[in-house]
Amino acid sequence: MKETSSFFKTLSHLRKSGHITIFTKLKTISAQEEAAVIAFLQSEFELESMEYPGPVSFDAASALWAAKTVFYSAQLLLVRENTIKDLATYFPEVSKPQSLAAILSADLSLRFLPEILLQLNIADSKDPLLPVLEKYLQQFHYSAIGSDVEVAVTDWATELTEPLYRKLYLERIVAKKDQQRAGIPYLNQQLHAAFGLYKNQFWQALKTINQVS
Repeated sequence: MKETSSFFKTLSHLRKSGHITIFTKLKTISAQEEAAVIAFLQSEFELESMEYPGPVSFDAASALWAAKTVFYSAQLLLVRENTIKDLATYFPEVSKPQSLAAILSADLSLRFLPEILLQLNIADSKDPLLPVLEKYLQQFHYSAIGSDVEVAVTDWATELTEPLYRKLYLERIVAKKDQQRAGIPYLNQQLHAAFGLYKNQFWQALKTINQVS
């Protein structure tokens, strides 16, 4: 695989097959590759957004950051020599996403990060990269649904104010059968309200959690 195409090929293969290529040395990313990946992810976003019940724009910066995060995280499953000192370079501080566009654009790649996190933890539970990636997933917690990453949200009603985001969030909880998040009183209440009389047809094992006042 040519170095000039490793980033694009890795991301496209991951999106198409759910599998990621791991190299024996850390690959750099060229500006040309960045542009190609952004174009690819935008086309993927447009395909997925056709299923959304409302319009959402594509956030190129968030999509590229997430793609780089997943790419470098996967490479560091194997390549760890002299990489600790460069973690801040590959994994910069990010703020909590301020828009649904940022959340969903980043999710194109970040949805694969929990599995990488799991493999890193199996290899070394004290890996300094683990808390970095966990923080990312706590901030972009839509991508962490179905994983064991805990989310420090104190006000779910405010967090999921936007109807489209709330709908997508609940749908993914159901798709992943995420019992941890389904046990959060607000989310549990929303799930039951959405299912109505058909709860057992959608998720028979879903329990009823009393809302905390």
